[in-house]
Amino acid sequence: MAQHFLLSAKARTLSLAKVMRMSETEAYAMFRALRWAEGEPVCTHCGHAGAYEYQSRRIFKCKACRRQFSVTSGTVFSHYKLPMRDYLAAVAIFVNAVKGVSALQLSRDLGVQYRTAFVLAHKLREALASEQDGVTLAGDIEVDGAYFGGYVRPENRKEDRKDRRYAINKNGKRKSVVVMRERGGRAVTAVFPTEHASTDFIMDNVKAGSVVYTDEAPGWDKVRDFFQAYSINHQLAYSDGHICTNQAESYFSRLRRSEIGTHHFISGRYLDRYAGEMAWRENHRRDDNGSQFVAAGILAMKPRASAFKGYSQRHLQAA
Repeated sequence: MAQHFLLSAKARTLSLAKVMRMSETEAYAMFRALRWAEGEPVCTHCGHAGAYEYQSRRIFKCKACRRQFSVTSGTVFSHYKLPMRDYLAAVAIFVNAVKGVSALQLSRDLGVQYRTAFVLAHKLREALASEQDGVTLAGDIEVDGAYFGGYVRPENRKEDRKDRRYAINKNGKRKSVVVMRERGGRAVTAVFPTEHASTDFIMDNVKAGSVVYTDEAPGWDKVRDFFQAYSINHQLAYSDGHICTNQAESYFSRLRRSEIGTHHFISGRYLDRYAGEMAWRENHRRDDNGSQFVAAGILAMKPRASAFKGYSQRHLQAA
């Protein structure tokens, strides 16, 4: 019997021990390679590919606009306080955890405060989810949704319990994660109040002429009217020849296991980040962990405005 790829030596091309043995100089060289693959520093302010490099400090000065920048300027690692090797270790820990890694575990592994690990983890999720930006799916597309959050704990005594199926007895925090997944290709996710609310998003991100596969939930009626579509009744069967949503269900299996086994609770405020992270993991599940490390590092080193910039000082901004 052939060995599964993920169990073979080909899947293990990077180890955390190798990263932790790096010197700070080697880690800095790795950051430069991830940021500027062609080797020449590019100004983060004006985009000019030419800069003076300071010898006493690891910063650059643009030859065009004369402004200073560093290898981490504008990235999720900007204004960093930890050694660069520790940030590379965080990326390695992140990609090696197939169901995700909690902020508590990351704080213990890196020896930092929980808040530091929490912000760093969300910045990495933000970077991974950015891979979906501008993606249009085509071909055979499986579409499905699943609800997360909003759990209402039943009362202890039977006579005090309420029927939690009624809207009046819900807390309004329940949200739907919708996934669109190409067969043999990429997955794109988004979060909505209901499955029905996602129909415009699906039509905007799936190429016309594609074939869509859904279950028989009424929330997909508008999608089925717009595309050539097939539906599977899960009360009768999970697949009927080529008609199924099994690859979409595979994505939700990973997200559910991440929620239940790793994080235990996911806030609705950050649900889209966790959904995007698991989509990235599904898209790269057949890559060796070294390739995953490089792919995640390149995404993290792309300039972007992070929603978590200044997170630790938000109470000062509010004042």
